[in-house]
Amino acid sequence: MRDIIRMVVVLGVMAAVSGALLSGVKSGTAAQIEYQQLKFVKGPAIKMILEGCSNDPLVDRFKLKDGDVERGFYVGVFDGNPNAVAYETSGKGFAGPIGVMMGVNVETEKLLGVGVTTHSETPGLGSRAKDDPSFGAQFGGMSVFEPFKVKPDGGVVDAVSGATITSRGVCEGVTEGGEIYARLKPQIIEQAKAFGK
Repeated sequence: MRDIIRMVVVLGVMAAVSGALLSGVKSGTAAQIEYQQLKFVKGPAIKMILEGCSNDPLVDRFKLKDGDVERGFYVGVFDGNPNAVAYETSGKGFAGPIGVMMGVNVETEKLLGVGVTTHSETPGLGSRAKDDPSFGAQFGGMSVFEPFKVKPDGGVVDAVSGATITSRGVCEGVTEGGEIYARLKPQIIEQAKAFGK
């Protein structure tokens, strides 16, 4: 009986120590993980959308609370004016959620472009929404407040050939992004002003 109690106590202590170590490792690496995700997952889309800005939008960024969600915004400075922001939304694709990065000119309220950050879509089909820059570029110049749809659904967006569901998911994400912009517009503009040179 004593052996069983000793074994239970030892296992309990080992479990507590292991849990504390794992928790420490997680909190100790959280900033590095966030930076790596920003640099390698979101960064390429941000830099493509805010191409030509004079600052580094991966450094010039801020977060805003949107209900229960904290959203990251990346500022683009053009001609000394912080008039562009990029931020991430999501839509439902064929195989799961699609991360959509979109850029908005806060003065004209027009889209600068759209890029896919994450997806689980079929390689060679739905994945082309991320790999084909012309797909995201076609959103440029459109009002951020438009409800976006692909042409088969009565919209103006050319779907990726063979990946209409993926294209719909991107449109859904951009439409949601317009709603986010409408909700947070005053805070976005106020925060972005701080990055003016």
